[in-house]
Amino acid sequence: MKNLIHNVGPNDARRDHVDIGDAVRRSREAVGYSVDDLALTCGLTCAEISRIELGADVDPERLRRVVAALRVPATTFALKHS
Repeated sequence: MKNLIHNVGPNDARRDHVDIGDAVRRSREAVGYSVDDLALTCGLTCAEISRIELGADVDPERLRRVVAALRVPATTFALKHS
């Protein structure tokens, strides 16, 4: 089962959702990173990156590290800025 983040607005019950794992994978591929490249850049292990991409790990702190490493807006993964 994949973890989904739902962005709910005041006028709609379910406006859209983000498949976090898929968004991470697509963003990683868009910048030309391998799993190993991303792991090295953000200080996570390859296993942690793989779990994130499979949707099995949506720890906000790890996702913030991925966001910073990929240089994408936090909204790509529906994360709030801290």
